[in-house]
Amino acid sequence: MTGPDRLKLSVYHGERERVRGRFLSDALAGIFARHALETSVVLRGATGFGARQHLRTDRLLTLSEDLPLVSVAVDAPTRVEAAWRQVEALPFEGLVTLERARSAPEHEPPAMHEETKLTVYAGRGDRHTAIVDVLHDCGVAGATVLLGVDGTARGDRRRARFFGANGDVPLMVLAVGDGARIAHALSRLREILPRPIATIERVRVCKRDGHRLAEPHAPGPGVSDWQKLTVLSSERTMAGDRPLYSALTWRLRQAGAAGTTSLRGIWGYHGDHAPYGDVLWQLRRRVPVVSVLVDQPANVARWYPIVDELTEEAGLVTSEIVPVAQRLRRGP
Repeated sequence: MTGPDRLKLSVYHGERERVRGRFLSDALAGIFARHALETSVVLRGATGFGARQHLRTDRLLTLSEDLPLVSVAVDAPTRVEAAWRQVEALPFEGLVTLERARSAPEHEPPAMHEETKLTVYAGRGDRHTAIVDVLHDCGVAGATVLLGVDGTARGDRRRARFFGANGDVPLMVLAVGDGARIAHALSRLREILPRPIATIERVRVCKRDGHRLAEPHAPGPGVSDWQKLTVLSSERTMAGDRPLYSALTWRLRQAGAAGTTSLRGIWGYHGDHAPYGDVLWQLRRRVPVVSVLVDQPANVARWYPIVDELTEEAGLVTSEIVPVAQRLRRGP
């Protein structure tokens, strides 16, 4: 891979979090739009908790209006850093990370020989099932479509409305796999999306459907980077009597982890399974889920045995280095 030419800014926060008389998610989207960032998206989570151990989940009606959110923005480093300075000045509680990425080449991509994460930013009106089909056909290890509720596309704000087609509201397709397969998929995706906004990042695949492939990045002396564990699973992937993502949230919270967020997708697959998602004639939901844990490497090493145990039979587990992360807290 060539060097990074993009920065990805991610803010993990609660749906009810407010700053200066408005919701934080709206304030963040406004900052991203004012800086005309290339792309951004606000994702609504299914369950999660933060450093104060406050559980947010759509499985409890009393908390259903305070779900976890993730606001993500991507552009050139100088533009993202300028937006980051305004985000950092906001008085709110949450976790903010900066990660290095590389924009996908506009022409025939070169062969890549390492495990890679591909993120495609598209609109609700784009053919997300066709995007997933290409990734699956090319043998990419897993992919999930995450629906946005707000964001920007090539600098213009796109917010979901109750009435309207919302075809230009952004969504994110997250894929992980062998670099050569990702490169092949990229060349085919341009037949569906002539000018896709897409980034490539290094990733380590640790487990796939119970098979151990590699260890997570190990903490080293003097290492200041943070670390991110991601688990791709399904609403129907069980760990005991709970869905895997719910069991993961519960066990990590009980163990004292600093936080985790699970995002429910609308379409996708992991491992050798065929693509799946909600359809009209299903009685039970069957959608992909992405669970994210960000912490310092020494802490991730403490929590990883829980992840390893719960993914004994299913799930795709990856590890990534996060160069910059900061927990922001408001009040005592």
